[in-house]
Amino acid sequence: MEPGKRLLRKVAIVTGGASGIGAATARLFAQHGASVLLTDSNTTLGRTVAKEITSTGGSATFTEQDVRSEGQWAAIVDQTERTHGRVDILCNIAGISGRDPKLNVQAGQTAGPRLAEQTLEQWNWVMEINATGVFLGTKAVIPAMTRAGGGSIINISSICGIVGSHANAAYHASKGAVRIFSKAAAIQYAPDKIRVNSIHPGFVDTPMTAPGHSNPEVARKRLEATPLGRFGAPYDIAAGCLYLASDESSWVTGSELVIDGGMTAN
Repeated sequence: MEPGKRLLRKVAIVTGGASGIGAATARLFAQHGASVLLTDSNTTLGRTVAKEITSTGGSATFTEQDVRSEGQWAAIVDQTERTHGRVDILCNIAGISGRDPKLNVQAGQTAGPRLAEQTLEQWNWVMEINATGVFLGTKAVIPAMTRAGGGSIINISSICGIVGSHANAAYHASKGAVRIFSKAAAIQYAPDKIRVNSIHPGFVDTPMTAPGHSNPEVARKRLEATPLGRFGAPYDIAAGCLYLASDESSWVTGSELVIDGGMTAN
């Protein structure tokens, strides 16, 4: 392996790749030699990220995707396998908080409606993207990874998949589902050398968290709860994805990688 290159000859699909953790992960994977297909519902930003990667010598393409569509998942995996001959890595990063997307500054501690005010439609919206999308992506890549002799599936959960908080209850439920789903999938497909792990970010500065962190009171409380005294950066989480995608983690499956500045150690 070339010094410093940890993903040479590997092929990766990264959802949510247009911004935040997904974009940072796509860039880092490409820097380490992977051929990356990044997907997102935001075509403008997604194409921009892919162009940035290729302009610096990396290998990346962009495809628009709604992670709730099983048909789109099948087409994306087929496209990747036809183009590159294999699929080695899947990063399920696409996700939403459940907050009103038109809200620029979060009004209170809860991102999204409180439980008693939450509608079934709002609940389903969060669960379909955050949990069902992970299920569909994992299901879609398993045959391709089996043909490739194994692979690594990395599912982004959250500290909200481990502990409770003021956050949207649907968000907690969806991220808890990702956590335990990853363990079940890891056990089922260990004989096929397909590893499945979850990552649990703490409070990270991303476009999704920007409305919350734009409220000084919300930001203050989150920083006070984080022993290392700063918000995470997308790269902090991307570095964890890189480890789990690489052969360095070849004996790691069904695990929870918590990257939270010490928040859940409190």
